[in-house]
Amino acid sequence: MKRKEDVITWDEYFMGVAHLSALRSKDPSTRVGAVIVDPNKKIIGIGYNGFPIGVSDDVNPWEREGDFVNSKYAYVVHAELNAILNAPTQVRGCSLYVSLFPCNECAKAIIQSGIKEIVYEDDKYADTDAVIVSKKMLEEAGVKIRKTQHKVVLSLSHA
Repeated sequence: MKRKEDVITWDEYFMGVAHLSALRSKDPSTRVGAVIVDPNKKIIGIGYNGFPIGVSDDVNPWEREGDFVNSKYAYVVHAELNAILNAPTQVRGCSLYVSLFPCNECAKAIIQSGIKEIVYEDDKYADTDAVIVSKKMLEEAGVKIRKTQHKVVLSLSHA
């Protein structure tokens, strides 16, 4: 019997896991997932954008507009930071797969944690100050940035 040839690539696999993780996010406007992979292609951290443990996502705001205290931006932990914090070990030298290009705050955490590569799918906020600064810092710090050539589409239905 011959082995299967129609397998997905590592990029498709890890980005698929990032998208699956994003489905845990309750954010009504943007769901983001992130996966940290070590040099041996082992997943060591997963995250999605959501509120910190113990902070109610039923009581606190999900709004994008309005003052800071009454918007989601004061509360939400981004997928990248959650993946770093959820890793049971150091992430130095690892790759980060993320469905949306990281903001400047996440870039700082990525650089400080020693992640060496970012593989991303979407860059819809490329023209914002947060992403412009993010790219500048990541380049200065020598973090490799690579856009995946594959668009991952998950079709999951709830029974």
